[in-house]
Amino acid sequence: MPSDANMNPAQAAERLMSQGRATDAIALLAPIVERGGADLMVMTTYAEALKGAERLEAAIAIYAQAARAWPKSAVAEHNLAGAMGDAQHFAASETATRRAFAKGLDAPETWLVHARALQGQERFDEAQDAYRQALRRRPDYADAHGDLAALIWMRTEDVALACATLDGALASRQGDAALSLKKAKLLEFAGDLEGAYGVLGEALTRNPEQPLIHVPAAQIAATFDPARALDHARRAFAAAPEHEAVLAALAQANLAAGRADEAAAAAEAFLKPRPTDQYGLALLATAWRLMGDDRYKALYDYDRFVGQYQIDPPAGWDSLEAFLEDLAAALARLHPFRTHPVGQSLRHGSQTQQDLVLSTDPVVRAFFQAIDAPIRRHIAGLGVGDDPLRRRSTGAYRFNGAWSVRLRPDGFHANHTHAKGWLSSAFYVALPAAVEEGHQGWLKFGEPGVATAPPLEAEWFVKPRPGLLVLFPSYMWHGTVAFSGEAPRLTIAFDVVPG
Repeated sequence: MPSDANMNPAQAAERLMSQGRATDAIALLAPIVERGGADLMVMTTYAEALKGAERLEAAIAIYAQAARAWPKSAVAEHNLAGAMGDAQHFAASETATRRAFAKGLDAPETWLVHARALQGQERFDEAQDAYRQALRRRPDYADAHGDLAALIWMRTEDVALACATLDGALASRQGDAALSLKKAKLLEFAGDLEGAYGVLGEALTRNPEQPLIHVPAAQIAATFDPARALDHARRAFAAAPEHEAVLAALAQANLAAGRADEAAAAAEAFLKPRPTDQYGLALLATAWRLMGDDRYKALYDYDRFVGQYQIDPPAGWDSLEAFLEDLAAALARLHPFRTHPVGQSLRHGSQTQQDLVLSTDPVVRAFFQAIDAPIRRHIAGLGVGDDPLRRRSTGAYRFNGAWSVRLRPDGFHANHTHAKGWLSSAFYVALPAAVEEGHQGWLKFGEPGVATAPPLEAEWFVKPRPGLLVLFPSYMWHGTVAFSGEAPRLTIAFDVVPG
């Protein structure tokens, strides 16, 4: 990159963004854009900075302005399409990709954006064809391979079918790091940990010092060989000692090996530049629990921090039962998949792909109206404090994603946290009869989603009931108990962050 003195404004802004300073990049470029005359590079970089600052709708407005100002630019249409897709404006994203194609752009990246737009509209056969179009143009395109495999997996629950195209690419590119990571992740979430580890091992024979292969290898090995996991994590750390995924893997491996003090040190190093990361807080809290440190109890104060609220029926419904029946019907239309996605906590069920916050369905909109008062009551009840939960409170909130999960019998949520949340939730729409038997289908807290020595059990359970909203800190380990019977378990979950 040129020296500071020789940089143009777009290059200077890109450097700021590479340093995690998106707000400074916005401040640098905003005056240029606002007075007019900015070129396409400045406009594009400004929009990227807005995205980096989580101002996606503002970024879309700039991308759209650039597409109008440079009507012959297919790249401007591609950029607009990508941002529209990120915002889940899938029909608009598709329209923009088609304009890009019409203007002569035939890049695999544009086909990937196009495929995702089609998938978001539940036009799955067309989406699969579009992913394949991207791969015809770049046969080793790992993101397209991963998305295609994940879509086939969710539609069929057939891991061999899902991996077929990816396996073809790996046959001619044995040990390719990016492709191997995609296949290993799919196998992991399909329940084949041994197969996933084998794929990573093959990749490591050709990329022995690649830290981002050692990271998932460490995470998987922690479940069956803590010493091997620690070796992977240490090798990753030697190569990339400040990388967040490496530090998290090092903390996990030390927890699995029973080295709580070293796990705490790694978690603290992880948190230092990102103090609000909820996964890092969970790792540190787990180390404290193993060490018998009272700071754990202050973070995992279930009586104070976990709230249960029975919602009232929203305006337009005479009873909660009637509202929940309509809500269940609305959500059923959003569950087109046969099985769980790659990379999420649920097993043996499906998750909506649409962010429910963006839904225009009046029943779904009514749900958000019904939960507003309980959320505000919970935030007010937390009070003030200097702990990681309460010191962020402003008294206000905004949603950071909402989704629905439909678990089938024997389904469950693996123990997990929500790394980018502040408060997380579970709302019960429809439940199987099995929740009355033992802890089946119940929400559980405290059991880590990573291996520990000694193993740690759940500490707190919440019995679900229709219409119940449970709110809790996003850093708390939480999962669910599997359940029997024939009826599904239908829920909504969301994260909120301070407003």
